[in-house]
Amino acid sequence: MADWHEEVWAAVPPDAVPERFEQRLELLMADVIEGQRVLDLGCGDGRFSAALVGAGADVVGADASAEAIRRARVIAPEAEFVQSEEGAPLPFADGSFDLVWCGETLEHIVDVAQVLIEIKRVLRPGAMLLATTPNHARLVVAVEALAGRPLERRLDPRSDHLRFFTAHTLRELLSGAGFDQVSVIAVDGPPLLRRSLIARAR
Repeated sequence: MADWHEEVWAAVPPDAVPERFEQRLELLMADVIEGQRVLDLGCGDGRFSAALVGAGADVVGADASAEAIRRARVIAPEAEFVQSEEGAPLPFADGSFDLVWCGETLEHIVDVAQVLIEIKRVLRPGAMLLATTPNHARLVVAVEALAGRPLERRLDPRSDHLRFFTAHTLRELLSGAGFDQVSVIAVDGPPLLRRSLIARAR
């Protein structure tokens, strides 16, 4: 699995900007309080970690890819970065963080249910997970198909997306992981055709 993560990052140009970066950054910054200890899980090249540091947070970034971690240390040298291992517990003590940011990451994880349990474990009591992921609602998929975008493109087996969520399935996963205050909303597009999900869970 480690080789797969490295292959994914080897194909990402060094100057690539994360998808919908400005919108997601605005979302994240609205929930960050100066002095918070924040875990940027699936930190990629560290652009969100750098912004979190700039907002006065104490930042730890984690990613399964060594190449991502290498890039992140260049972009956000003030943050701490650790390479996580796919399928292993997160390398942090219980109740370590005030906020976990998981932006466009859950869809890349094999055992997403177990990772959510681990996120709940490393959050302090009452602290929040903020996550974004693509929305695969039935109407969105149907309209794309009718518009000529084949289902095979969305569900390409060569894609680095391993999981596909609707608001309902994401809400159920979060509740199953032990979160008892769960909000999942669809954004980015007209009603019923929104392409992204935002989850907040405590």
